[in-house]
Amino acid sequence: MVTALPHGRRADQMAPSRLAWLDALRGLGALAVVGEHLTTWAMPWLRPTAFNLGTYGVLVFFLVSGYIIPHSLERHGDVRAFWVGRLFRLYPLYLAVIGLMVALLPWIPLRPEVPRDASAVAAHATMLMDVVGVGGVLNTMWTLSYEMVFYLLTTALFVVGVRDGRGLLPLLFALIGAVAGIVLSATPLPGPWPAWLSLGVFAVGLACVLSGRAVRVAAVVLGVMALALLLVSSRVPWFGAAIVAVMFAGTAVHRWERGQGRLWPVAIAAVLVASTPVWALNAGWWWVRPQVWSLTIVLAGLTFAGAMVLRRRRVPAVLVRLGVISYSLYLVHLPVLLVVMHLVGEMRWAPLPAQIGISVVVLGVVVPGSWLSHRFLERPMQRLGRRLADRYSGSPRTAG
Repeated sequence: MVTALPHGRRADQMAPSRLAWLDALRGLGALAVVGEHLTTWAMPWLRPTAFNLGTYGVLVFFLVSGYIIPHSLERHGDVRAFWVGRLFRLYPLYLAVIGLMVALLPWIPLRPEVPRDASAVAAHATMLMDVVGVGGVLNTMWTLSYEMVFYLLTTALFVVGVRDGRGLLPLLFALIGAVAGIVLSATPLPGPWPAWLSLGVFAVGLACVLSGRAVRVAAVVLGVMALALLLVSSRVPWFGAAIVAVMFAGTAVHRWERGQGRLWPVAIAAVLVASTPVWALNAGWWWVRPQVWSLTIVLAGLTFAGAMVLRRRRVPAVLVRLGVISYSLYLVHLPVLLVVMHLVGEMRWAPLPAQIGISVVVLGVVVPGSWLSHRFLERPMQRLGRRLADRYSGSPRTAG
């Protein structure tokens, strides 16, 4: 099903000019998510209903991650350095936003999906909330669970020398999702113990990876754990498998672009992912109703394909800049919106000028606030992560 390549074969390095279109896609994805929440709470008349704007933005993000993350790991060829970079890229802002939401608890209540016990802490510590059946303190944080699952799976495949040269991984996960939709109406193994068990495995596994001891074994165990959680304890197993299929579709497209893979499995996977809600036992949300979900999938795929076609042309600078701060924009906008809505009250039936005015205020706070968090938190932590990762650059990639 997959092709094993020798570790010595490295991916071609990506020229800096080719990154702008990916940043533009991230910027577009972040804007879509912000737009979904802003139109939901302030301007419902502007919210599209034929497709879900927020899910569209998230799928664009996932395609970008799938396209770039395995390439980055293969290009640098160092698992420890990769994980140091990821941890310093994701956790500082993530923890800061969690701290902010905790500080706001006297005014902004905790989401009902968040358990009122320590299992919530365990789930947030790994970022695996959605795949251990725990709601995030912000509802945008569910996507980080699947990013983490993808990192763990990608690392496991890398250390055993497996590269999906035929582009079959997206098809495999799309099939898993299709079957899960038929046979699973709920989480097979609910309860707090998956959060605690995954925290233990995650902590020990990453400690091994970062220390350079038994890296291969630890990475494989972490990958197996991620796959198991996806299928037996995630909040909606078919949906989780479909999301991972989308991310591996991005990887397959990248390999096809370099002449190392095929596109037909991606096309079949896309059809399966788009049609799974037709028969899925657990598909009650409006945004996974067949017509809405399929159109959202199509729009995200067309957006990514269109950006690829135009990738050698100059892209809008504003989207590139928003893409650079997209992680901050993604995590910061919702606390700001929650605070503003708490202060001004229900806006869905307010006069149109008031709705537009509040929306402008929110954007006027969110965009500069995201730039500040990127400039003074994300960038310094990323630089620190790169310095630490450089220390590992000469270390064995899969020791042990």
